[in-house]
Amino acid sequence: MDNDKNPSLRDPISTKARILDAALSTFSRKGYHDTRLDDIVDESDTSKGAIYFHFANKERLFLALVDQFADLLERRVQEAIDGEAEGMVRVKVALETVLETFGRYRRPAKILLVQAVGLGTVFENKRAEVTERFARMIETYLKEAVAIGDIAPVDTEVVAHAWMGAIYGIVIRWVTTGDPEPDRIMNGLVPLLLRSVGYEAAVANPPSTAANSQVRIK
Repeated sequence: MDNDKNPSLRDPISTKARILDAALSTFSRKGYHDTRLDDIVDESDTSKGAIYFHFANKERLFLALVDQFADLLERRVQEAIDGEAEGMVRVKVALETVLETFGRYRRPAKILLVQAVGLGTVFENKRAEVTERFARMIETYLKEAVAIGDIAPVDTEVVAHAWMGAIYGIVIRWVTTGDPEPDRIMNGLVPLLLRSVGYEAAVANPPSTAANSQVRIK
């Protein structure tokens, strides 16, 4: 018997990871509607039974990719600001990390920002949930900055959502056209956003690998 095709005889964690990797590759290449489960079976070298063992349907598999990328993004931001002083230093580091992560993980960024658009209520709700998750994170850091006097009082909720809209807009253009490159986005957008709340700061250069790498989510 071919153990690789039998989900009960293989490491379920390894199988799930292979399915997610294959789904990420296939969805980002073909789009949601044009991707069949058979395509993911072929890409992952598993079986439909293995997919259904982990995911109820194609929709749940797609949503799992969105959650996986959102978790990665949040984890990277938290790690980046760990030990940083409160206030606008954290705001700046959070913005840089969000943009660096989008630049480093182009395929999942495309899944979240492009492929999930117009797919129906479930997908729109998931996208809105992710947006709200990160807007609240930025809002928290902005409130800290106001509290310690780094910036004048602002409507932190409005600012956080406006910033997310700006980030999404420029990243969508990059994942669909390849321009502007992540270095330009980082060096152009972050100072613009910070100045919008009256804060001036130098922007760190992102890693040189950020522009074109297609790194697997870990």
